[in-house]
Amino acid sequence: MTNDALLQSLKSHLAWWGIKRFTSDADYFDWQRKRLSSAELIQLSRAVEQKQRGGHGDEVAFYDLIAQPQILPVLYSQRYEYYLEIGSRVAARLGDADCVLDFSCGVGVLTTFYATQRLEKQFVGIDRSPASVAVAREKTKDLGLSNLRFECTDVDSQTIAGSYDLIIATHSLVQAEQDPGIPSHNWQTFERAHDTKQQAVFEQRTGIDVRLDRLNALLAQKGRMIVFEKTRQLARRVPLQRALAARDLGLIERLELIRYRLVEEVTDDGPFYLLQKEAANTLHWDESPEPDEGPLFDRTQLKTHSTDPDTPLYENHWPSAQHVWEQLHSKRLLKETTRQESDGRQLHVELGQAEEGVYLYCANTYDQRQLVMVEPARAHMLESYYQEIVNGVFG
Repeated sequence: MTNDALLQSLKSHLAWWGIKRFTSDADYFDWQRKRLSSAELIQLSRAVEQKQRGGHGDEVAFYDLIAQPQILPVLYSQRYEYYLEIGSRVAARLGDADCVLDFSCGVGVLTTFYATQRLEKQFVGIDRSPASVAVAREKTKDLGLSNLRFECTDVDSQTIAGSYDLIIATHSLVQAEQDPGIPSHNWQTFERAHDTKQQAVFEQRTGIDVRLDRLNALLAQKGRMIVFEKTRQLARRVPLQRALAARDLGLIERLELIRYRLVEEVTDDGPFYLLQKEAANTLHWDESPEPDEGPLFDRTQLKTHSTDPDTPLYENHWPSAQHVWEQLHSKRLLKETTRQESDGRQLHVELGQAEEGVYLYCANTYDQRQLVMVEPARAHMLESYYQEIVNGVFG
């Protein structure tokens, strides 16, 4: 099946689920208010808050709630583009796997799609939300699929039997979305120490140690695993990659960073990994910052004066700011502060002169970088900004 045909099939499948595509927040929330009662919206809002600050039971309760038939299409429509981006990529990589496990499959939106596309393969979906699994089973029956079954299982506390040629784990391994990850050696570098204790603490804190170990035990020899997590930040990406490598899961396809929209909100997600157990030939695990959108540094621009008093001559809030800062000519430091923050990160901020102008540079051990340059006549602007950062604004 061609990519276009696969996407069209996926769109038809999402429509069958009642999942709609919206490009406007106003249109989406208008539809949401028409579909859900005030009481349901209040209940949903409370469940979201409880999930964010609660424990395991609150998370399961949230997913049980959004599996309700009147809520399901409304909430899941926010993720329409996610389904297109991930569903099409996974479906195209099912390959010659005979038995496929979809870990933390939810209500089975994508699992049922994979099963409809490859009727000759056997699929199993597992999730810890009883209501989600009940919906998935009902939809499987409605679709008349005999090559798909669902099980209600919590991998964190239950072992799973079986052997699978392919395991799909998308937004399921790293559950702690707010976890900052592992810091770099210091504010001057993006490199992380190979500290086994620090790595183990991260894995325990995020829960990926148990999940990965149990899933890896289910993977057949030379079996493949697809992983897609919210680990775009280098501080989270590096320990995830090290966790995968430590379990002999090698990268067999160049990782892919994926951008999609949650209605209007742009989300940079991933990376998307295709891995193989005990692979003979694997790609290098890249632990460097990804190419970013920081502007190129043009020295000729520093010779001109800005027509906007609030616009710097140069400004870069991306990791590439470090390279520009390192290349500045005739640097003279005026003042600097380096300190350890309460969350464990090291913060550095400095104010100086360079390139016949004044610059302010900030960096921390969670890969945030910022470089701002202005003419000497506007040095007071950076002086004020320096004090704001020293007082706790940056990061």
